[in-house]
Amino acid sequence: MAISRRSVLTGGGAASAALVVGGAAATPAAAADDPAGTPGSALLWDKPGALGAPSVTGLHLQFGADASREVVVSWLTLQPVAKPHVQYGTAQAGLGRSVEAETRHYRDGLNNIEVFVHHARLTKLQPGTRYVYFASHQGSTPESGVFETAPRGRQPFTFTSFGDQGTPNLRKEVKLPPGTPSPNGPYPMYTADAVGTQASADIVAAIERVNPLFNLVNGDLCYASIGAIFGGANRVQTWADWFISNSRSARFRPWMPCVGNHENEKNNGPVGAAAYQAYFTTPDAGADDELKGLWYAFTAGSVRIISLANCDVTYEDGGDSYIRGYSGGAQRRWLESELKAARADRDIDWIVVCMHQPFISSNKGGGSDLGVREAWGPLFDQYGVDLVVSGHEHHYERSHPVRGRLPNETRTPTPVSTKQDVIDTGLGTVHMIIGGGGNFATSENTLFERPQGQVIVALSDKPSPILPGHKDSVKVTEDAPWASVQDRVHKHGFAAFEVDPGDRRSGRTRIKVTYYTFDGAYADLTPVDRFILEKDRADARH
Repeated sequence: MAISRRSVLTGGGAASAALVVGGAAATPAAAADDPAGTPGSALLWDKPGALGAPSVTGLHLQFGADASREVVVSWLTLQPVAKPHVQYGTAQAGLGRSVEAETRHYRDGLNNIEVFVHHARLTKLQPGTRYVYFASHQGSTPESGVFETAPRGRQPFTFTSFGDQGTPNLRKEVKLPPGTPSPNGPYPMYTADAVGTQASADIVAAIERVNPLFNLVNGDLCYASIGAIFGGANRVQTWADWFISNSRSARFRPWMPCVGNHENEKNNGPVGAAAYQAYFTTPDAGADDELKGLWYAFTAGSVRIISLANCDVTYEDGGDSYIRGYSGGAQRRWLESELKAARADRDIDWIVVCMHQPFISSNKGGGSDLGVREAWGPLFDQYGVDLVVSGHEHHYERSHPVRGRLPNETRTPTPVSTKQDVIDTGLGTVHMIIGGGGNFATSENTLFERPQGQVIVALSDKPSPILPGHKDSVKVTEDAPWASVQDRVHKHGFAAFEVDPGDRRSGRTRIKVTYYTFDGAYADLTPVDRFILEKDRADARH
């Protein structure tokens, strides 16, 4: 029985997909553009199924702790539904398996809208295998997707990463002052109700061009909290826009999230993360219920991915509430345990950390956070973390491999090499800022001209010039011997990581890294930065 996928993925329109199973087409409910022509309108939430049930909306995937054996299929509705479930199978075995979905819900603390999120956990999957699935609930038209499990052991694969995306919706009409002629003539003008741009949509098609096994989203996903502060936006609609637009990719490969400062939403749970925690089922890290899902880890091939929640340790007052120290040290204890176990595992070559606020930054207007350096830096050094991907700053840059720090106020990371093409991460950790996922407030034009950076070292008593009701940061400028490569030209982009496990005879493994910018309706890719990470394999070191 043959299975094939046909999909149309462009930056300017919604995707359509059909699965052909055994020669018969099974077409999911069609996605449609909103009246303003933007892919992924939350108006689709009102589209009923055949029996009046809400449609399957915002279909997205997450890996379990073992990405070769477990995948979670998730979707959203605005009302309770009966019998949410997923049917799935392979080309060889057919669609003979079914699993019921668990439903979680939250009520938004600003507009009182309740959201129901359905999570079907697919377990005992075969490594490196392609599966087809259909998600549905009673009365809905099934929505379909295809995914591939991670390989087991040392096998090649590709993953991608970016942060700070936003949404491309055009729902909010621009109100001009009375008597002001409209540059759009007699027709209304629209703008995003948060901080996104057209790139927020185009990057979805760009990711599909690379066909990664999974995509890491380095925090500040949809900016629902920012839209609520500055534009009066409906936070639930903003989340819906993000999931519907990204589902063009996220239904085919897991988009693994990292919680950023703008996932902290006023009145949504004890640390403002109730929405984030409802929308995603990430691997269990043993945290208390109120903190569950905020940090986690999973293994794909010979790579251990660790996602951290940096607002627990940052000095910056950058969310809807100030929550520094909320885990009481639990996250740090978990991180040390994870790093120790990964470094002792003969099957794990690479440790990759995904977090939002960066360890390094050349941005004059922003900066790295001393709290991150204090909390995580010694652990990165002690256990030899290879790569850290982050966002928060809306540009691209990378560091030299660093290990240790200078004895100064900012704990400036110390480079162990200045090679820029082939980098041995056995000597030190490479940090990357990949924060050009779509946010309009890009920072490629506000970087220091010579190797310098800013570091947030404390909280000021002065009000924040950006966030009403919050405190400004105390910043110190440092010389930046860690600075390696910055993109001072392009506004948006993402990085692709091609894992080459090597062989035991050579004893070396590599990751080929390419940072791309993208442009046009078909998200044409242009390489901006290319380099190679290499190191000894774990089975060669023991």
